[in-house]
Amino acid sequence: MIEIAFVEHGGARHIVHGTIGRSLMHAAVANDVSGIPADCGGSCACATCHVLVDPEWLALMPEITEAEDTMLEFGLDDRQPNSRLSCQIMLTPELNGLAVQIPASCP
Repeated sequence: MIEIAFVEHGGARHIVHGTIGRSLMHAAVANDVSGIPADCGGSCACATCHVLVDPEWLALMPEITEAEDTMLEFGLDDRQPNSRLSCQIMLTPELNGLAVQIPASCP
């Protein structure tokens, strides 16, 4: 298990635990984090698990796949340089302490 901080748009911070080998989205859903409905269940088909990765963690993120890039490009009105789909971020021991912000609105 690793610790993850989900920060709501208004600033409220929620520290949750996630299972190594599972996705960041699964950690959010399992811990009832609001703002991450994950409508497609993690199949990279809806962008409702959009998060903004804290800049200090960007270097540890897996490379964006073509499918994720396409979903971010066409599924969001507010894509940022640190936008990622939490369903595409697999948790590793190196991500212990990861901080992500939940955008103001989901698609």
